[in-house]
Amino acid sequence: MLTFVIRRVFQSALVLLIVGLVAFSMFRFVGDPIDNMLGQERTDADIARLRTDLGLDQPFPVQYVKFLKGAAEGNFGVSYRQGRPVSTILVERAPATLELAAVSGFFAITIGIGLGVFTAIRRDGFMANMIMSVSLIGVSLPTFLIGILLIYLFAVELGWLPSFGRGDVVNIGWWSTGFLTASGLKALILPSITLGLYQMTLIMRLVRSEMLEVLRQDYIRFARARGLKERSVNFRHALKNTLVPVITVTGLQLGSIIAFAIITETVFQWPGVGLLFINAIQFVDIPVMAAYLMLISVMFVGINLIVDLLYFAIDPRLRVDQKGAK
Repeated sequence: MLTFVIRRVFQSALVLLIVGLVAFSMFRFVGDPIDNMLGQERTDADIARLRTDLGLDQPFPVQYVKFLKGAAEGNFGVSYRQGRPVSTILVERAPATLELAAVSGFFAITIGIGLGVFTAIRRDGFMANMIMSVSLIGVSLPTFLIGILLIYLFAVELGWLPSFGRGDVVNIGWWSTGFLTASGLKALILPSITLGLYQMTLIMRLVRSEMLEVLRQDYIRFARARGLKERSVNFRHALKNTLVPVITVTGLQLGSIIAFAIITETVFQWPGVGLLFINAIQFVDIPVMAAYLMLISVMFVGINLIVDLLYFAIDPRLRVDQKGAK
């Protein structure tokens, strides 16, 4: 177990280094931030002085090493656009994105697993077939189009929910939350559905497929032959073994929710780190862009590491393989 954990942690650290290198290299070709920071009356001396102050006159390896050292300490430099520390800006924007991702993830997992189990147990029923047909919408339509349709229906036509913004928030220390206000909760509904709909349908279809496969196994037939109640067979035996392969995909989908929040936050003007990243691209704010990608990478790698460890702990076959490899 310890060997497996050490190897996975080492692999995760290596992935983060490579992602940081690719991100930092890519941003060298998106434009020159000096053009956006200085006015039309700038002189060559002004450009040279600002380039020196920002460290852009140094060789690329030096800039990259300084970036990694600062990132390890939680210091991503100063935003070229706002002139404030990037870490401070991320702390201000992170609660909005994390709350949106949390609600979307909860929606995707609970509804996805519930509908997946229902459509597997009642696979020949009218309601199950109707759910599978409607689920094609979540798989087929792009996220931004789903958001626009929801805004048109529930905000423009019906006027039930707000079309943009986060609503009123309450500050608890450095954390600003919308969970404690009515307008904040209403503002979460449309973007969370938009962000979690694709993941929900994917999890639902995966759970249904895996559970149908499990229900065909011999030990399920044996459990029914013993006279166990159908509810016990479905939820105690079948569902438990169904969720083992689902854990990996579900963990990756939670990471995707945070990464794909860019589109949802742009559509709903949600004041999170995704919208911050889009604005940073327009102004070639390299520290913000690099910090955002590193943040997403850390979340992806962290979630993937946790999923691997859970999978190792749940599935005894992996532990047997590890012992056999020694």
